[in-house]
Amino acid sequence: MASCVLARLPFALSMALAAEPDADAPGLHGDVAFSVYSPLASSAELMRRLLSPLAAWQVEESVAHGGDALRAQEVNLAEEHFALYVPAHAASQGHGLLVFVAPWQEAALPRGWDSVLERYDIVYVSAANSGNDANVLGRREPLAVLAATNVMRRLKIDPQRVYVGGFSGGSRVALRLALGYPDVFHGALLNAGSDAIGTATEPLPPAELLHAFQETMHVVYITGEQDKLHRDTDAVSIASLRHWCVNAFDEDVTTGAGHDVADPRALSRALETLRRTKPLDTARLAACRSNTEAELAKSLERLGAFVDRGDRSAAHKQLLELDARFGGLAAPHSVELARRCNCVLGPY
Repeated sequence: MASCVLARLPFALSMALAAEPDADAPGLHGDVAFSVYSPLASSAELMRRLLSPLAAWQVEESVAHGGDALRAQEVNLAEEHFALYVPAHAASQGHGLLVFVAPWQEAALPRGWDSVLERYDIVYVSAANSGNDANVLGRREPLAVLAATNVMRRLKIDPQRVYVGGFSGGSRVALRLALGYPDVFHGALLNAGSDAIGTATEPLPPAELLHAFQETMHVVYITGEQDKLHRDTDAVSIASLRHWCVNAFDEDVTTGAGHDVADPRALSRALETLRRTKPLDTARLAACRSNTEAELAKSLERLGAFVDRGDRSAAHKQLLELDARFGGLAAPHSVELARRCNCVLGPY
């Protein structure tokens, strides 16, 4: 819970200041308002990128059967505010940008981060009321996407240095956003929280987005030496990145730290790592993708055989496994097969 995190870290945060007239001026600003909506944060696009195909289909079917329509946007920006830190000087190609998903409710900047952001010329933005208690798809994810698009509209930002990050539960959301939005974010800073990708909770996006994630995303894990639980989950997460052909990832263990927000030195190391590009091993990537495609083809063939035989129970089980493992890679075939056997919606 967000309150538990804050209780363990009573001095970890430097709270955002009161609203100022010019929120684009250098320094830390609180109660910053944004007003521009983006198609990237629409309900339909969030579902396409962040839910598995069957989960998205079920939502659409449920809405349609209820006689309703999806809301165009999940949040009302007139009711939202953000913490924004703007460095004093931008590089010629523009500032970098870090969109931060926190586990707490306040719009805040972790203590000591301002000097590091200044040194690396990184704008920081984080939404209020987007902590661990908030709905992930309904609030935390669209708020982060809207924060990115609004800052990029207001300030000169280098699109190749746009990162998403978070701490604890917020870090897990950041990984979901990196996976679903590799055309927006090019690096992920995961501080003491991660999951395996290619699962029911971290479904793979459509093929074109997964390919971009594999090729252009740089994932950096920062976890305390004493935080065994999250170091273990990092190991599982890293293994999944390898399996799913991701090119660039690094792990940084903070000596002596527990389940803590990254200190300025750890943040500095992470930003330095993100600044370094890793050459893409095209031969390894091609071989890895070929293995994935062969495995997917076998799974689809097996599922199709169950559907053709009318074995609805076996088809249902195989369909759920396929959807969890391959996510958007299996679409639209997975949804077509689900429609044919009617083995997701309705009672058994």
